[in-house]
Amino acid sequence: MVKFSKLQIRLHWLTLILIAITYAAMELRGWFPKGSNTYLLMKETHYNVGVFVWFLMIIRLIIKHKYHDPAITPPPPAWQMMAAKIMHILLYISFLALPLLGIAIMAYGGKDWSFLGFNVASFVTPDGETKSLIKDTHETLANIGYFLIAAHAGAALFHHYVQKDNTLLRMIPDCNDKK
Repeated sequence: MVKFSKLQIRLHWLTLILIAITYAAMELRGWFPKGSNTYLLMKETHYNVGVFVWFLMIIRLIIKHKYHDPAITPPPPAWQMMAAKIMHILLYISFLALPLLGIAIMAYGGKDWSFLGFNVASFVTPDGETKSLIKDTHETLANIGYFLIAAHAGAALFHHYVQKDNTLLRMIPDCNDKK
């Protein structure tokens, strides 16, 4: 069976893990008192891992243009192929935009933040109104992200269990591949 490249498969699943960590850190943050060490660790994790997601998405986008997608067998209807293309575009836009919006929130909030222990100073004039607008956009897009991830996973499972094609199998790592 023709699959995505090993690199594409690894980056796909690493991206999923990092996105899950980013979402979990933000959701778990609220379980701890504001300003506590654990609260601050969750915020820092959210920021740092979010930036890594952005880098991975850029790398994946570059690699996507290097390799052709393996064929789906048997081929799904044209409307499903179009829906898949739209879904992938929305996923890429969302997970490229979210980290940039997050950085803009910090900048317009006039807050320094730390990336892997290095201080990143605010690089724009603080503006509470702009920060609020960007934060609302970031949160809305993050909530849409939950739907996109669920729809993407649901479509893969639908293809595997209902349509019985190789859509999901093309992205599953080979368990015998130890390299």
